[in-house]
Amino acid sequence: MNRHDSPDRRHTAAWCGGWLLAAGWAGAFPLLSGLGPHRTWGTCAAVGYLLAALAALLPTRRGRPLSIALALTGAVAVPLLALVLTGRGQSEVGVIERSGALLLHTGTPYLAEPRTVAEYTPYLPGMALLGLPRALLDGLSLGGLSLGGLPLARVAGDARLWCAAAFLACLLRSAPAGRQAALAAQTTPPLSPRTALAALTASPVVALPLCVSGVDLPMTGLCWLALTLAARRRPALAGLALAAACSLKWTAWPAVAVVTALLAATAGRRPALRAAAVAVGGTALLVLPGALRSPEPMLHQVFAFPTGRGDLPTPAASPLPGRLLADLGPPGWYAAVGLLLLAAAALAASLLTHPPRHPAAAADRLALGLALAFLLAPAGRFGYLALPVLLVLLARVLPPSSLPASPAPIPSPAASPAPSPAVSPTPNRGPTRPWAAHSSSPTTSRPAKAASKPSSTPWPPGCPTPTSWSTPPPNRAPIGTTPLSPSR
Repeated sequence: MNRHDSPDRRHTAAWCGGWLLAAGWAGAFPLLSGLGPHRTWGTCAAVGYLLAALAALLPTRRGRPLSIALALTGAVAVPLLALVLTGRGQSEVGVIERSGALLLHTGTPYLAEPRTVAEYTPYLPGMALLGLPRALLDGLSLGGLSLGGLPLARVAGDARLWCAAAFLACLLRSAPAGRQAALAAQTTPPLSPRTALAALTASPVVALPLCVSGVDLPMTGLCWLALTLAARRRPALAGLALAAACSLKWTAWPAVAVVTALLAATAGRRPALRAAAVAVGGTALLVLPGALRSPEPMLHQVFAFPTGRGDLPTPAASPLPGRLLADLGPPGWYAAVGLLLLAAAALAASLLTHPPRHPAAAADRLALGLALAFLLAPAGRFGYLALPVLLVLLARVLPPSSLPASPAPIPSPAASPAPSPAVSPTPNRGPTRPWAAHSSSPTTSRPAKAASKPSSTPWPPGCPTPTSWSTPPPNRAPIGTTPLSPSR
């Protein structure tokens, strides 16, 4: 493409190329993945992305919206409906729904004595709330028939839909309004927030986890919402969003430090402390009831099991650096944990010395910290890295509105002295000088007003406004002489 090509043609080529890359990524899953839900998604998504690439080449203005609609249909709607109706998905979906049922009937989302990996719940109690719709629908019956077995109820109670709803609600709440925000983000041509959100949802980084598990989407959406609320200087609301995210998974806890640093750099220490206090207090209110009811199961399943120190080995065994170190035995495990703590200390030091001053910079800092944590953790998966990638994309695709401008300071009279009044001639009397300001000394003569016709020269600042013209004028000294002082 030469330099004489129009911007519209370049944008069309970019959209077409992006959908083709997505089609190649999705088409690899049916060939390489050993998981049935991933193969189903890859087959449907590859077809949808190819059709979207063709639609992006249409010369009409509806080519781009049509391409996004085709991508959403092939990568989200069709595979999600097929997986939900057949009851297939990653094990995380069943874990969330089971924890919701346990929370409803026993008051705790954790089994006392899990025997298999599928019976572990490696999430904090807030995640069980997303499984409550399934538990409530399964408990309802109509004419002796359980509503949970009906297709419509099966779709309505699926935890993936509630995870996706929470994620999209956070993004809609955090998206800037209007065309001006898109122009500020240097998006050419400007995209509306809804169009950008639809394109991001259709991309593989969101469509794949949304269809097969959806477990990380609500936490990511809440972290991004907290960053945007902090940028708008709403510390209490940012703290509430952080509390909701931190009650889902403990991997969201670094977001508290990042949001606090962002607020401290842009709004001051007091709003930063307020947001941190709300986040910590809200997390405690959501997590402590379940922790007090079953402390030992929660400790083993939430903290020990994901780090490879549980009674059963974790299935998260991708060959990442931390996992390779942990495979060397206890010394390797402690080395991986030590490197993880060093990375956390480096992130904390960077927040103190170079705090982020914009949500995009804060999202990048949080994404970097999470990426290091997933790489150095004793147990991890390649799929975990999609979370920091999604944070970086959110900062580029949905740029938040800018920080509210501080009001301009009002200049004080001392800072900007009034200009000296000009000497104006008075007919038949020669030039005159403006009256001095009224003095509080009893020996000083009261300033009087001219008995003749008032002059057109405006009164200087500080001089009293004339109320009557009946007062006789004071004695005036001739020009070039010094008036007598009151003491003389």
